[in-house]
Amino acid sequence: MKTWKLVSGIISTVLSVFVVFQSMMAGLANALEESGQSSGSAGLVVSICMLCGGIVSIVSRKNNSKGSNIALIILFGLATFTGFVLAGNYSDLYGLFGV
Repeated sequence: MKTWKLVSGIISTVLSVFVVFQSMMAGLANALEESGQSSGSAGLVVSICMLCGGIVSIVSRKNNSKGSNIALIILFGLATFTGFVLAGNYSDLYGLFGV
């Protein structure tokens, strides 16, 4: 469990950097198109939740309390919910899950 929390925390932290850059480009495209979409801002929220979840996962790897696991579920669940609800006109975000 310790190894998995460390690995998943590192992966989440690294992927949050990619999500930040992608959502910045999406926000710029939304602003230039004046489409009124908020998917760029939603991507920033997803990235922040992923970064916080990764940090909590790395810090709590030696702790087997239920509180840290619940915090991880809430953080990654919030990121997932935000990504699904506010995807906007980027339908490729739905393609991974067949929605």
